[in-house]
Amino acid sequence: MNWLETLRTGLEAVRTHRLRSTLTVLGILIGIAAVILTVGLGLGAQTTISAQVDALGSNLLIVTPGSTTTGGVRGGLGSASTLTQADAEALADPTVAPDVKAVAPIVQRREDLVAGSTNWTTTIVGTTPDWLSVRARTVSSGRFLTPQDVSDGGAVTVLGSSTATELFGPRDPVGQSVTVNGIPFTVVGVLASAGSSAASNEDDQAVIPISTASARLVGGATAGSVQTIYVQAHGADLISAAYQEIDAELAALHRTTDPTSADYTIATQQSLLSTANSIARTLTVLLGGIAAISLLVGGIGVMNIMLVSVTERLREIGLRKALGATPRAIRRQFLVESSVLGLVGGLLGLGLGVVGALLLPRVISNPVTISPAAAVGALAVAVGIGVAFGVYPASRAARLAPIDALRSE
Repeated sequence: MNWLETLRTGLEAVRTHRLRSTLTVLGILIGIAAVILTVGLGLGAQTTISAQVDALGSNLLIVTPGSTTTGGVRGGLGSASTLTQADAEALADPTVAPDVKAVAPIVQRREDLVAGSTNWTTTIVGTTPDWLSVRARTVSSGRFLTPQDVSDGGAVTVLGSSTATELFGPRDPVGQSVTVNGIPFTVVGVLASAGSSAASNEDDQAVIPISTASARLVGGATAGSVQTIYVQAHGADLISAAYQEIDAELAALHRTTDPTSADYTIATQQSLLSTANSIARTLTVLLGGIAAISLLVGGIGVMNIMLVSVTERLREIGLRKALGATPRAIRRQFLVESSVLGLVGGLLGLGLGVVGALLLPRVISNPVTISPAAAVGALAVAVGIGVAFGVYPASRAARLAPIDALRSE
């Protein structure tokens, strides 16, 4: 029996037992679709994380203060007021940190903005003109803050696109006035949209001069402190050098001799991205392993069906052997049948996975990325399952003696 005849016979056997074959294929279908969607969700999560980290700015280092201890209770990183505007000015000095391109200190808090009869609660960000380039943002209308605004402590603000829409609707906000904590601010510009994530909405904020924020909104003993210092290196290949320069300067300013007792933390985009992607990969592997269990169950189903098929077709096997069929031909016939079941289940599972990747983002608001390598690999695994779990039933059929098979009932 040649390969073409073997394939025709295998397909006919699968077609003859439609219901049984369909149930067997269903197990593999579900397993393949689950694996593809799980891997797709993991890849989509990594893509989203990368986009969110990139949205922070290019070649970025983030300096945050240390923690506080109140009544024996330690606060988290960033809860102290150990970073100051003087620190930011020192880091911006090219003689101190030649690999640093720009520095943007941040002071922020939640406040109510009032425009006429409309009010909206948003994040007020006090910063410097360098914030725009450091955070890789652009202005859609009007202008951004100027050094003069900072030196004068001007009551001017640049609104995020969402904040502008909430306060002014379709009207042009540039030139309009908003009130923050009883202080009138003139809107001088609107930021271009940068999107939002589960953690924050980059379009819902109001940017004001850091001098104005410190004097009029913060005040008190913490007026000169900052919550974050964004530092931009001259290039991606200089981030490590900039990191060392920042660390050395802050250690000198804060009189830190032991790195473990430093009252500040420096994070890079790469470290943030690596940590987030590591978590995403771990979850992907965990969920993928759970999904792979269904593939194992599908493989056991293939073996079970093939064993039943061998039992039901003993007389057919005996007749073929009596007519000269070799054990190799018998084994090949049953392996073809199990491979067909695996291939059909894989193709249908792949199709279901692609459909799920198109529909799921509309439900869960997260992207699902289908990897061509994962799709091809899943198809190969499906066929491999059919072959692997069909070996024993095929070998059992091949070992049957013709006389024993012919006289079975």
